[in-house]
Amino acid sequence: MRLLLALVVCSLSAVLLLPGSDAAFARNAGDAPLRLGNFSVSLAVKDIAKSREFYEKLGFRVILGEQQQNWLILQNETSTIGLFQGMFTKNTLTFNPGWDRSGKTLPDFDDVRDIQRKLKERGLKLASEADDSTTGPASLMVLDPDGNPILLDQHVPRPQK
Repeated sequence: MRLLLALVVCSLSAVLLLPGSDAAFARNAGDAPLRLGNFSVSLAVKDIAKSREFYEKLGFRVILGEQQQNWLILQNETSTIGLFQGMFTKNTLTFNPGWDRSGKTLPDFDDVRDIQRKLKERGLKLASEADDSTTGPASLMVLDPDGNPILLDQHVPRPQK
């Protein structure tokens, strides 16, 4: 099973980098990738205590959050998940511009308002927007073609340039 998964990932990577592919086109066109920040999956859970117990058995440990407030952030060696009871209606892909995996502020990153401008330039419709007149923490949300929410949730001020 691992070998099959590795072959699929390698094949997909090779296709994405072929001349003429969309990824190669974007790179050649000078369209720099967006630096979206730390990634996690935010899970809309029914019972945070049961979910915590389950994920701890998978090797995750709580690194942040308050179970009494119905939110926890857990990590294992390579992955980060959030458990949120009563806060989200659907599981959500979450990016945190300005944060590394440990929640430390990066010295340089793409501010959520700059990302928002680029997403709009690329023709994406946003479900919620960051206030362009601010420089502090802000967020936006976009839905993928299947309706999956993607949250860009920046907790730190705009980087000084």
